[in-house]
Amino acid sequence: MRYTAEMVAPAIVKRAWWSTLLIFLIHGIAVSTWVSRIPTIQANLRLNNGVLGVALLGAALGSIFSIPLTGFLVNRYGSKKVTAVSTICFCFALLPIPTASNAVTLALALVLFGALAGMMDVAMNAQGVEVEKRLGTPTMSRFHGFFSAGGMIGAGIGALVAARQVPPALHFATAAAPLLTLALLTVPHMLETHSGEMPVHEHRVPFSQMPRVLFALSAISFCILLSEGAMADWTGVYLRQILAAGPGTAAAGYAVFSAAMATFRLLGDMITLRLGSVGTVRTGGLVAAAGLTCALCAQSPGWALPGFAAAGAGFSVIVPLVFGAGGRVGGVSAGAGIATVTGLGYIGFLVGPPTIGFTSQSITLRYALGIVVLLCLLAAKLSSSVATPVAQEVTA
Repeated sequence: MRYTAEMVAPAIVKRAWWSTLLIFLIHGIAVSTWVSRIPTIQANLRLNNGVLGVALLGAALGSIFSIPLTGFLVNRYGSKKVTAVSTICFCFALLPIPTASNAVTLALALVLFGALAGMMDVAMNAQGVEVEKRLGTPTMSRFHGFFSAGGMIGAGIGALVAARQVPPALHFATAAAPLLTLALLTVPHMLETHSGEMPVHEHRVPFSQMPRVLFALSAISFCILLSEGAMADWTGVYLRQILAAGPGTAAAGYAVFSAAMATFRLLGDMITLRLGSVGTVRTGGLVAAAGLTCALCAQSPGWALPGFAAAGAGFSVIVPLVFGAGGRVGGVSAGAGIATVTGLGYIGFLVGPPTIGFTSQSITLRYALGIVVLLCLLAAKLSSSVATPVAQEVTA
């Protein structure tokens, strides 16, 4: 059986809380390190937007394949072990990306990167759910806040090194070393969650037996994850291509987005307690749509950056609510619930990059990103679906 809160010393839970925060931070830094150099790598390989979109599809494919497997691994070996292995491997996965010589080799490097990113994502969220249960108070938003803080740090450093024309290979190798060191120091303090008695079949949820709440959560996850992925993959390209920003300013676009997301995620538990889960998702979707609309109507980088910041603020708390709720669905294990919500949500990452890339070839990137505005509005429309006993447990 699973252990109860009384079986875990408060000091152990507190150390696990800090460890989980740092794991989310590592994930954010690693992802944004790659994202911040997309415009440079695109220019180095001379890829148009359509070809870049196909190459970016590699990361999404890797995530889609690894996420269902991770649900099984978490339930079999525990979130601590899976988080530890995936985090360490994810640090190394940065290294092959800048060695790519064409779109094919870039896509292959991103398949590995995306697979480990998806595995780490599910495992660390499962660990976060366990820690939150032991604490007895909402904390998932703060975990995701540290992911966004990592995004801000990684993108900020990326902007500086891009402005100084540091080669991506040197940048990624220099980033991977401290991230790996931090991971090795952090993972021993996470909670051991594997009980050894969970039936193997609980690692997945058959589609025909999926609780209705998982469909609703997955739909919102699809909209927001596609939107966040679009912001990560195309913000720098938009600033450089459409608004003629320099390399440093282009890389700073995602840093501004991540900074706003980090700030509001750190405040997210308080916001959710005040507005409720439905109000938080609805307001977040509308704010994100309004901010991105302003950015897409801007005629200079200086006016676009505040719009990207508003989009980050709007997105901030939605995914933590959805992922946390997915790990608490009655009759479904935390690993299976989170894997289902993230797996179906990450289909957004699968279709997002090529859709926006191909669409931009016909109607320009400015109008192609209007797809994200529509998805933000759809997430706001679906916000009432979050008003379930599962979601209310998180915000009560």
